[in-house]
Amino acid sequence: MVSLSSSRMFQLFQGHIQPAGHRSRKTRLVTKDGRCNIEFGNIESSNQFAYLVDFWTTFVEIRWRFVLLLFVASFTGSWFIFSLLWYWIAKSNGDLTGQNRTDEHVQCIDNVNGLTTAFLYSLETQTTIGYGGRALTGHCAGTVALIIIQSLIGTFINCFMCGVILAKISLPKRRAKTVTFSNTAVICLKKGSLCLLIRVANLRKTLLIGSQIYGKLLRTTTTPDGDTIILDQVHIDFIVDAGKDNLFFVCPLTLYHVINRSSPFYDLSANTLLLQDFELVVFLDGTAESTSSCCQVRTSYIPQEIQWGYSFLPIISRTNTGKYRVDFSNFSRSVRVTTPHCAHCFETDVDERNHNNHNHNNQQKLGIDNLGFQVIDIHDVMDITRM
Repeated sequence: MVSLSSSRMFQLFQGHIQPAGHRSRKTRLVTKDGRCNIEFGNIESSNQFAYLVDFWTTFVEIRWRFVLLLFVASFTGSWFIFSLLWYWIAKSNGDLTGQNRTDEHVQCIDNVNGLTTAFLYSLETQTTIGYGGRALTGHCAGTVALIIIQSLIGTFINCFMCGVILAKISLPKRRAKTVTFSNTAVICLKKGSLCLLIRVANLRKTLLIGSQIYGKLLRTTTTPDGDTIILDQVHIDFIVDAGKDNLFFVCPLTLYHVINRSSPFYDLSANTLLLQDFELVVFLDGTAESTSSCCQVRTSYIPQEIQWGYSFLPIISRTNTGKYRVDFSNFSRSVRVTTPHCAHCFETDVDERNHNNHNHNNQQKLGIDNLGFQVIDIHDVMDITRM
């Protein structure tokens, strides 16, 4: 019976989740730490220009090495460009060393007589250092306009770079680093149902408000028309004992997905699980209590990371002082438990037990109680052979 149900399961599941031996093993779409393993190719130039239009998001999302390079290049470049303008003004006025200057000559900028001193004056002006050795004389009208322009541009660069660095530091994905999932998922019985269980924990004492849990099963399917759909997504419902929305995420939670007839895992068994090629991506959405920023935590599980017939070890206990203690050493540890071989087997056993209980109850009731019947106690034994 087990081999027949397993072959039937494989036939039903074929075309939906193909065995790994029939095609090359694919890499993860979502890594264990939540990064998406995908790249875009052959993007049109018009679409690439959109990255420059949305320059703020582009600067916030680039890596730190490029942010630091942009930080240094923006300030150094602006100092050098304006030093060339100051040098040009000084040269036009005849302030440079080697130019023929008379005793009545008035400089536009004091102590700016070369490119080096022009660069130093540009740096002092934009950073508002003001050592006092170099200053405008007010003789040249162009210097007044240029110092105003440089001051405004320097302020803009300061605000922009400080905003980019602050935005990168406060990115919600940094908060997601303190939310962790168990390394493996398990399949066992929970409250009379065959379920897939996953653990998730918040490593901070600050809560994630309005947390929601859900999953996506990614697989390659073949339509009845023969078309192959890569990364076909199937929604997976995860719940906890308190529900699935607005979770009280103060301690580690055990999420479970009931494997019933509507579940995409219904046709799996303990023998065929490792032969499948799919990826289960689990999402946790919430709002950080301290920053009010929305964040999403992701992880994924492949068939080799799902243990059939195991259950997680308990991790929450109570100390003598009345506090609740979480032992993270057992967070991803599991122990073998008695589990049905497949969902079909579990439902068949339940149906048979219900049928046997029903027949047993019917056999106990062989007649109908007559409420009008009265029991009479006979105290004297009569001898019916005596006339």
